[in-house]
Amino acid sequence: MPYAIIKSGGKQFRVEKGGTVRVPLMDKQAGDSVELDTLVVGGGDETKIGAPLVDGAGVTATVVDHGRGEKIIVFKKKRRKQYKRTQGHRQDYTTLKIDSIG
Repeated sequence: MPYAIIKSGGKQFRVEKGGTVRVPLMDKQAGDSVELDTLVVGGGDETKIGAPLVDGAGVTATVVDHGRGEKIIVFKKKRRKQYKRTQGHRQDYTTLKIDSIG
């Protein structure tokens, strides 16, 4: 099964055709088509590694929806110093459906 490693929002993701992936929030509408930066293309016997990107290899995806992840709690404490801080965070994301690789 062919796969690719893409870069989006400063992070890297391994994707396959027909799969979905959650990437950091993109400024696109649901239903839009997106071309993603491709770092590695593999599958079968051959693997192409880019420096930094693979020439001629593109990954096309469709924006499915946008959302927010689950809340995480950030808790800081210094013992015996009466110092405690609690903060919550929810990360925005965009769900992409991979249409084609190559």
